[in-house]
Amino acid sequence: MTHEFKDIIAQAIANQERGLKSVLATVVYLEGSSYRKPGVRMLISEDLKMTGAVSGGCVEAEVRRQTTSVFEDGKSKMMTYDGRYRLGCEGTLYILIELISITEVFTTVFKKTLDSRKTFILDSYFSTQDEAIGNYGSVFRLEDGYTYPFNKTIDIEGLQKFSQALNPSPRLIIIGAEHDAVKLCKMSSLLGWEIDVIASINDPKQRSDFPGATSVIDSTPELVDLNIDNETIVVVMTHNYALDLKYLLRLVEEKAKYIGILGSAKRRERLLNDLLDHKEELDEAFLDRIYSPAGLNIGAITPEEIALSILSEILAIVRNTNPVSLRTLSGKTYA
Repeated sequence: MTHEFKDIIAQAIANQERGLKSVLATVVYLEGSSYRKPGVRMLISEDLKMTGAVSGGCVEAEVRRQTTSVFEDGKSKMMTYDGRYRLGCEGTLYILIELISITEVFTTVFKKTLDSRKTFILDSYFSTQDEAIGNYGSVFRLEDGYTYPFNKTIDIEGLQKFSQALNPSPRLIIIGAEHDAVKLCKMSSLLGWEIDVIASINDPKQRSDFPGATSVIDSTPELVDLNIDNETIVVVMTHNYALDLKYLLRLVEEKAKYIGILGSAKRRERLLNDLLDHKEELDEAFLDRIYSPAGLNIGAITPEEIALSILSEILAIVRNTNPVSLRTLSGKTYA
């Protein structure tokens, strides 16, 4: 969600630089069920180009049509979309549509918030009246009290409020720079993750070698600055046993959320035994964070499939979910 909002802000800034207005559409309330939930957003430019989505693709055309009046008079409005007869989702979406403007001050604050990996809150003020026009709107808010309204007409008195806390995007550290690491980097970038790749100083790499990477550095286990927080994900895939062990020893004192290591179960046992030889007393919580062989058993063979297997396991860990086939479930599926 954070990376989607980041894309929206970037496009709104680009639109302003081109002299184009932008409208932000936010699903603020839902009756019943729907493919996507409150908190999803999309941006519509004055030239009617869209960034993001509020559904699986069926609602967007109607949202774009509804933006015409907002572009003309600048007044925020509400729209409803009953999917029971159109989407088969058994739900009605309530969507807030508002003009959005971005200042240089907000741009600076937003960038610092992302760089410091802080949570931010989006408050949207609305009513559930269809086709209602009013002083509705959304506000960016930080925990330190800083607020920024996206339009200047908001009057919150008497309105309902939808609040959403957006956490930092997951950070993935890929230790290793072989072909399979490239695939993992590329696929995880599609999820909007921040990806740092650590290559060997004996085989230096560039950022251009890893599409989607935030950074690519050449280092050693002894010198690298991992800068890990408890939301950081690490996958060790150097294809070098000695290097894997050295990096694992570096990770002992860290609080990574997930540590995945490529290789067989037999190789895992050897690694853990050697690890215990170097560190006689290991925190059980640290050992619980190690997943080796990394990934879910989905029959993966190719580098792309292995990357999918690893990402699936990571997502299950991050979302605290036990993977099962969705066809075994009843009721709500996609959160």
